[in-house]
Amino acid sequence: MGRKSVAVLDVRSSEIAVIVGERGVNNTFIFKASKTESYDGYDDAGSFFDVKSLTEKIENTISSVEQTCGERIRELYVGVPGGFTKVISKESNIGFPKKRKITQKELDSLFASGAEKMEGYRMIRATSMIYTTSDNRRVVDPIGISASSLSGLLSYFYCSEYYAKVMEELGKSMKISVRFLPTEFAMAKYLIPSETRDEYALFLDVGFLSSSVLVLFGNGVLAQETHWAGRGQIVVDLMDRLHLPPSAYDAALALLSRANLFAKGSAETVEFNHRGMTYEIRSDVFIETVRDGLDSLCEEFAPFMDFCSGRELDYKPLYVTGEGLMDIRGSLEHLTKRFNRICEQLSPNLPYYNKPSMSSYIALMDMALEDHGKSGFVNRIINAFGG
Repeated sequence: MGRKSVAVLDVRSSEIAVIVGERGVNNTFIFKASKTESYDGYDDAGSFFDVKSLTEKIENTISSVEQTCGERIRELYVGVPGGFTKVISKESNIGFPKKRKITQKELDSLFASGAEKMEGYRMIRATSMIYTTSDNRRVVDPIGISASSLSGLLSYFYCSEYYAKVMEELGKSMKISVRFLPTEFAMAKYLIPSETRDEYALFLDVGFLSSSVLVLFGNGVLAQETHWAGRGQIVVDLMDRLHLPPSAYDAALALLSRANLFAKGSAETVEFNHRGMTYEIRSDVFIETVRDGLDSLCEEFAPFMDFCSGRELDYKPLYVTGEGLMDIRGSLEHLTKRFNRICEQLSPNLPYYNKPSMSSYIALMDMALEDHGKSGFVNRIINAFGG
């Protein structure tokens, strides 16, 4: 692959995508090749339903992308979804014998002092939310500042060993080195401006089978939580209401795309076809089922949202992205009422890629390009902790 190009694997709960691209002018992207494939997903215990099928699809997708761009992929940046990620935030402090100018060496020591092992997980990234110097200055970058001590509110990202080993076995079989990126953080960092994150921000990624919510502060994550709730569960609720067989899943999924929560309840019917058969469902029952599904998602995250209420986050909007809600009209307004907080939809500000379902796709590419070619202590400590 070209020196400026990177290859990214985006693993969502219903599909995988491989993208090869590089940075264009004005921080834009040049996409050389991409391919997306559906797969069976993973369960709420953090295991893939069918590892063999997943790896075969990733292998085929990588091979297809290589043929399209005419380049051999030797390094692959793999996104780690929220269901396989844990985030630990902590404050770390170091002191010096006398006042000195802060350099990268001091930052290395600060990150090292807070790093720790976690059973069943490996560290894949470490970032700072904010630094504080001995004279109580709060700064994003302390390098060059003179101080007798330095403290930092730090975020450490961990990937489950199970997920890492599945991807590393895949890489080994294809002779590709693998590097891991936290998908949820990549999206939040890419979609939400730094000036907004400096004052705390709430971010919700609604996926197909699982969804994640994050509290952002500065350049890191203060807290993150993932639950087994998303678009797929609403589809299952529809099937239960209609007494549809499992084979009608795709038809019910297509029906969900026609939901409009702004529509007033009525006894009129909605029709859809599946394998030559026509099904009918009353409009009011259809809308009620979708609302109930959204309510279930809100209930999953309600304790976390209540925990997040406070002076710093009161009246802050909840930024929402992901494929889960993108074509359910009125869903954001429904979440706004349930969470008692304004919900705003985010998506990449790019032509042809400006859909919430593309957020992880673009954000991972952005983070991979940012990391490409970087080296230093953080990478060394990640390696020391199994990343």
